[in-house]
Amino acid sequence: MSRLVAVSNRVAAPTGAKSAGGLAVGILSALRAQGGIWFGWSGKTTESEPGETKRTKSGGIEFVTVDLNAADFDGYYNGFSNNALWPLFHFMLGYFSFSRSQYSAYCRVNEFLARRLGRILEPDDLIWVHDYHLLPLGGALREAGATQPIGFFLHVPFPNFDVLRTLPCYTQILRSLAAYDVVGFQTDRDLWSFQDCLTQPEIGGRVRDDGRIDVFDRTFRAEVFPIGIDVDECQRVAAENFQSKQVKRLGESLKGRKLIIGVDRLDYSKGLELRFRGFQTLLEAYPAVRGQVVYMQIAPPTRTGVRAYDRIREDLEKAAGNINGLYAEMDWIPIRYLNRGYSRELLMAILRRAMVGLVTPIRDGMNLVAKEYVASQDPKSPGIPVLSTLCGAAKELTEAVLVNPYDRQGVADGLQRAIEMPLGERRAKHSAMLMKLRRNDIHRWSERFIDALSAS
Repeated sequence: MSRLVAVSNRVAAPTGAKSAGGLAVGILSALRAQGGIWFGWSGKTTESEPGETKRTKSGGIEFVTVDLNAADFDGYYNGFSNNALWPLFHFMLGYFSFSRSQYSAYCRVNEFLARRLGRILEPDDLIWVHDYHLLPLGGALREAGATQPIGFFLHVPFPNFDVLRTLPCYTQILRSLAAYDVVGFQTDRDLWSFQDCLTQPEIGGRVRDDGRIDVFDRTFRAEVFPIGIDVDECQRVAAENFQSKQVKRLGESLKGRKLIIGVDRLDYSKGLELRFRGFQTLLEAYPAVRGQVVYMQIAPPTRTGVRAYDRIREDLEKAAGNINGLYAEMDWIPIRYLNRGYSRELLMAILRRAMVGLVTPIRDGMNLVAKEYVASQDPKSPGIPVLSTLCGAAKELTEAVLVNPYDRQGVADGLQRAIEMPLGERRAKHSAMLMKLRRNDIHRWSERFIDALSAS
């Protein structure tokens, strides 16, 4: 069996205390099944030339990390990755900015990572690169002489051509992706956008009948591999921690009220202020729910020190204060806004406790919180997700209450429908969604991609 070499911007330390996100869970699942190496940035920067790679083994996986030069990291990560690619790929051009120096730093870091990775590769390795930070890595590896199969999976959406060409270096980005043997996307729409970009007259690509793409003197495969979750693990963790002191205290504090839960990173793509206003419209349009529901939003900070994210936090604090000021009673506060992180064990139990999972990003590649919410529920009395049509999970979880996050009244109506949904209907919808999650879980996702890469 070939060794799997997974590559991502950041490597999750094997003894790290923080709960792992979707990308980390997916990589760890694949490596536990296949064995191999997880390579990437250590999380540390240096003012001088980075030292040698650090290697740690745990549970049959070798974690290989490297420090990055501080100035290059700032341009690569805070700059091009998060000022240009993140907003562009999420169709949010109001946050988009481009700098040639940041793009140069982005390329330098990818070339540096390719050189360091090349030192530890073996001839029969399978290389699986993850996400938008590392788009040029495959091409840099090829230029360094790598001949192994190299795959790439994009965890975020892929924009259409009119959005992509906002980026001055969009041709170089497309050329970078063509260097891979397999390119994976979350949804059909992402794949169609990618194919449309490559078949534009100025690019000149062609999609074959079997789905392979000819472009830039390369032939490669692009397919849809929607990422899943570990359903059994979610159910187990949620059930095991449901009787914890913290969850019991939460239940007691609700005093019989129904809980609406949102769990998101503090990011503009999550549409959190729109979500707050949708909940406000619920209180306005359906006065009977006042005092009967509590909306708790958990939003850990991200990219601290970046002004756009600091402003989101300020806006949410104002919105929560405004809504609570308008509607709170002596013994009831409608919104509980928690701007900090919690362990995965506690989060799964809180999801199980909630009557409604409110998941309304304004753009998202998949959104695994929606899937985790469904998996964490008690099948005897499950809650229902109110889910944005603009995230990848909506393509699978069609039994959820689907809403447009920009439509405040529509979100309010969706919340009311979920709150009032009869038990029999909730059970039927939950059963159907759970069946889909099992059919396309995290193990199936990694197996499908690795099989495609092995056959390339």
